[in-house]
Amino acid sequence: MTATHTLSSLAQYLGIDYDGDPECALVALATLQSAVPGQVSFIANPVYRKYLARTRASAVILAPALAGDFSGNKLLTDKPYEAYARLTALFDQRAPVPRGIHPSALVGGGCQLADDVAVGPNVVIGDDVVLGPGVEVGAGSTIGDGCVLGAGSRLAARVVLYHNVRLGRNCLIHSGAVVGADGFGFAPTSEGWLKIHQLGGVVLGDNVEVGSGTTIDRGALDDTWIGDGVKIDNQVQVAHNVRIGNNTAIAGQVGIAGSTTLGENCTIAGGVGIIGHLTIADGVHVTAMSLVTHSIREAGSYSSGTPLTPTREWRRNAVRFKKLDELAARLKKLDP
Repeated sequence: MTATHTLSSLAQYLGIDYDGDPECALVALATLQSAVPGQVSFIANPVYRKYLARTRASAVILAPALAGDFSGNKLLTDKPYEAYARLTALFDQRAPVPRGIHPSALVGGGCQLADDVAVGPNVVIGDDVVLGPGVEVGAGSTIGDGCVLGAGSRLAARVVLYHNVRLGRNCLIHSGAVVGADGFGFAPTSEGWLKIHQLGGVVLGDNVEVGSGTTIDRGALDDTWIGDGVKIDNQVQVAHNVRIGNNTAIAGQVGIAGSTTLGENCTIAGGVGIIGHLTIADGVHVTAMSLVTHSIREAGSYSSGTPLTPTREWRRNAVRFKKLDELAARLKKLDP
C-alpha cells in the first residue's frame, strides 16, 4: 500500500524548511519531466532548471536560490540531492519480509538466530552461524559455517556466503553475489599448477552494499577486508587479501587484483583494472576504463588510456605511439 505524506511532514523528516501548503499530499518521487500531481521531485543539477516552470510535480526539493523559478510547493535545502536520497527510504515500495524461518529452510547446528530474523524459502544455513536482530535472508541463499551477520543486514535472493564470512550491521548483498570464494592462488610446479588453499576469511564493515554478480574472494592467510560504508556496484571482482578503506565507492565491472589496498573515500569508476600489491591513497578518483599499474600516493583524479576517436584517426595515432621512444631519443640528443 502506498504511503501518503504531507509537505510539512517531509520537511520535518528532512529537517529543512518548506514553502507552500503544509497539508499537500505526496505519494511518490519522480523526475521533473515525468512528475504528475501528488508526486515530489527535486533539482540538483542546474541543467534541469528549464523544467521547473513546466513540471507538474506537487512539490519540488530545491535550493533557496532557485525558489523563484518554481511557483508551487517547495522543500528548501542547500543539499537537494541528499534530501532526495533520504526521501527514497520513505517511498520505498519493497514489500515487508515476513519474520520467522520458512519451513523449507535448512538450519545447521549451533546457530544463534535472533528472534526477529526473516529466513526465506529454500535457504541453507550451515553450522555455528550467527544472525543478529532484524537480519533478512532471501530465498535460495546459502550461508556457510561460522558466518556472522550483524544487526539489520540483508541478503537478497540467491546470495552465497562461503564459510567464515563476517558482515557488520546494516549491510545489503544483492542477488547473485558470492562472498568468500577461493582467491586465485596457484603455485607453479613441474607437474602443473598446485592449488594454494585459501585459509583466510572475508570481513565486511557496517553499512556496506555489494551489487549483483559481484565476487569478493577470501584471503589466502589474512582476511579480505571491506571497510565501513563501502559501496560496490554490480559485477565487480575483489581478489584475495584486498583491503578497501571506509566510504570508498566502486562502480561496475571493476577488477581489483590480490593484496591491493584502497584508501578511504576513493571513487573507482566503471571498468577500471587495478593490478595486485598496490597501495592507493585516500581520496583518489580513478576515471572509467583506466588501468592502474602502480601505487598512487597522493589524493587526486587519475586516468589512463586514450579517448574514443574515429577509427582512421586512431590507427594513425597508434602508429605514432610506436615511434614515441624513437622521438624521445632524438629530443634527448638535441637537448642533452
